[in-house]
Amino acid sequence: MVTDVSKALETAVGHHQAGRLGEAEEIYRRILAVEPNCAEAWHLIGAIAHQVGNQELAVQYSGRAVELRPDLAEAHHNLGLARREQRKLQEAVASFRQAIRLKPAFAETHYELGFTLQALELQEEAISAYRRAVELNPDFVEAHTNLGNALRDQGALNDAAACYRRALELKPDEAKTLYNVGLSHQDEGKFGDAIAYYRRALELNPFFVEAHHNLGGVFLSQGKYGDAAACFERAVELRPDLAEAQNNLASLKLLSGDFERGWPQYEWRWKVGQAAQPKFQQPQWGGRPIHGETILLHTEQGFGDAIQFIRYVPLVKDLGASVLVGCPRRMANLLATCAGIDSLVGAGDRLPPFDVHAPLMSLPGILKTTLVNIPDDVPYLHAKAELVERWRNSLGSLRGFRIGINWHGREGQGAFRLRDISLEAFAALTQIPSVRLVSLQKDGRKELAGISFPIFDPGDDVDTAQGSFMDTAAIMKNLDLVITSDTAVAHLAGALAVPVWVALPFVPNWRWLLDRSDSPWYPTMRLFRQKRPGEWSDVFSQIEGSLRSLATPQ
Repeated sequence: MVTDVSKALETAVGHHQAGRLGEAEEIYRRILAVEPNCAEAWHLIGAIAHQVGNQELAVQYSGRAVELRPDLAEAHHNLGLARREQRKLQEAVASFRQAIRLKPAFAETHYELGFTLQALELQEEAISAYRRAVELNPDFVEAHTNLGNALRDQGALNDAAACYRRALELKPDEAKTLYNVGLSHQDEGKFGDAIAYYRRALELNPFFVEAHHNLGGVFLSQGKYGDAAACFERAVELRPDLAEAQNNLASLKLLSGDFERGWPQYEWRWKVGQAAQPKFQQPQWGGRPIHGETILLHTEQGFGDAIQFIRYVPLVKDLGASVLVGCPRRMANLLATCAGIDSLVGAGDRLPPFDVHAPLMSLPGILKTTLVNIPDDVPYLHAKAELVERWRNSLGSLRGFRIGINWHGREGQGAFRLRDISLEAFAALTQIPSVRLVSLQKDGRKELAGISFPIFDPGDDVDTAQGSFMDTAAIMKNLDLVITSDTAVAHLAGALAVPVWVALPFVPNWRWLLDRSDSPWYPTMRLFRQKRPGEWSDVFSQIEGSLRSLATPQ
């Protein structure tokens, strides 16, 4: 029997702080048996419920505490923690804000508020909360770390790095802090430093999955494919459902030409946000006989992917199926020129009945594509004859060896910036007397206005009236060559059987394979590869040399 509540609470708190939760809970319950309105006991037993993972009881007990003592900041704080674990994030925010109103100098609550706001993707508010936490407690390592994470998400890489360095000063042997410093070095392209910090983090914690994975990412950026694969494999051993590592391993297998193992693993792409996997009642086709059935083949990811893999439609048609293709409306006119399509539906339009479906980029795996049986009959897409004639007239005054150029992908695709080329890199090509450059760059007119060498600009109306790539395809059929970065333009030229040279970054996309100047996907394609990351001068020296022997004056 509890006779002195204050003394009993003191004893229970001692057990609680020492980690003897069972003993502490027993005393809290005895206190509540004799003093059911003891807010402190309700708050503390609620804290235990949260610690052992019973969030429903934690909310109930902490809620009772704040009913009895609305001014008890710690109870509001714990109520916020339990609500957050229940994914009731807005309610958790309200609890933390109330705790702060009652106890403004409570650094831990500012930190937890920031953590919750970050989960709600309210980055600016999260950053403010974390900043207040470290103002109140400059030695708060986790607050420095999470502030760094939030700033990094905002693109403030220098400020994030400063937070990570401060956290490292405070806790030099903390694996997570070392990992975050490595992450900041990786962001800055300081790969040697990043490797050192990741390795130190892994010495302290060999089971640190993210460190294994990001170390693999650094090795991949350096073209150290074997080391990268070893890191990704270790990450997958530790966490088999780590989609990013599984997808990276798939890409490495495909890059090396190991299609047999690469295609099945490439299905992990759906788990990494590259594209939203569509939901259909009908089953996904896995390769069973479908003679007499209707199959929906649907596009995914980018325009280039659709152009590359629409080539599989005739193979599916040969199995005796009726082929329905679903694609972005603006690509419908172009893709409709592929043989074997029975009907084509634009995204958002009502789908007719079908029996099974398959994503276009799953077809190589379903149909067991290897390096020796890639369907490479070109052209498999076609430009409209009337557009070809119209552009023949428009380009009629452009005498010489006509080369269409494209130097970057769509605006805003930050992940693909390494593929982009400066427009100035093409300047030397205009010194070859017969060469005439034609812009194939979508939305490139502003850049064209800032150069001093001649490029023919087809105008703003390209690919507007007829749909995406229709004018571009017709222009290409009036060219002698296309030179492009790794974009949809490369795939379009290859699909049209137009001669095309592609300038590739040091670490290429998996579809271009390694150490070869040709592409098994496109017979009219030639590949020019960077020898050093980010360095295009050698690539264009090779291109210029090859072009001088090809482009003779006319």
